[in-house]
Amino acid sequence: MKRLKLLLGIFMTLLFVIACSQASQSSLSNSGLELVNEPSAPLQEAGKASTYNFDNDKTGQLPAKFHTGLTGGGRKVEWIVKEDPTAPSKPNVMAQVSNDKTDYRFPLFISDEGSYKDLELSVKFKAISGEVDQAAGLIFRLKDAENYYIVRANALEGNYRLYHVIKGERKQFGAANFKVPSGEWHELKVECVGDKITCYFDGEKKIEATDSTFKDAGKIGLWTKADSVTYFDDLTVTAK
Repeated sequence: MKRLKLLLGIFMTLLFVIACSQASQSSLSNSGLELVNEPSAPLQEAGKASTYNFDNDKTGQLPAKFHTGLTGGGRKVEWIVKEDPTAPSKPNVMAQVSNDKTDYRFPLFISDEGSYKDLELSVKFKAISGEVDQAAGLIFRLKDAENYYIVRANALEGNYRLYHVIKGERKQFGAANFKVPSGEWHELKVECVGDKITCYFDGEKKIEATDSTFKDAGKIGLWTKADSVTYFDDLTVTAK
C-alpha cells in the first residue's frame, strides 16, 4: 500500500510539472514573443556601406535578408513593403502596419546581412497613425530582440530618446524635446564610435551621450512602438 501511494504521488507530481510547462509555453505563444536564437551575421569592415530602399522588393511581403522580432508583448508584428508616391526614393517604403495598442510592445525589423561595431546609421521615416504612439527608431549593436541600443522619435510626445534595452527592459540615457510632425518625412541618424553615441534629427545634432552597455558588434534595424503605423525609406549604414 505504501509503495502504491508513493508511485501515485510521483505520477501526480509529473502531471503537475507537464501542465505547468504547457501553460508557460502557451503564455509565450499568446504574447507573440518567439524565443529564438538570433542568427549570426558577418562583421563588416570599416568603410563598408549599404543602403536599402526596398524599391526592388515585392510589395506586401518581407524583404530578403531581414527578419522581424518583438520586444514586450501584444500580437504578432507585421512589416511589409508598400508603395508610397511620397517616398524619398520611389516607389517603395518599408512599413510596420500592425496596430496593437499594447503599450510595452516594440516591433523590430532586423537586418541579417551584417553586424557593426562602430557605425553611422540613418533612415528616413514618416509617422502615419497611432493612438498610443507614433514612433520610429533605429536599433544598433543588437544582440537579440531583448538586448540592443535604440534611438527613437515620437510624434505624439514630441521628443527624441536614446535607450539601451537589457533583457527586454529599457533605460533612457539621452533625450531631447522638440516637435516631430506626423505625416511628413524626417531623417534619423546615429553615429556610434566606442562608447560615444551621437544622434541627429533632420541633420541637427540633438543628443550626445556615452554608454558602455554593448561594447561589441551587433546587428542594425528599425523599431516602432505599440500601435504606431510608420513608413521607412533609405536605411543606410556605414561601418567605421
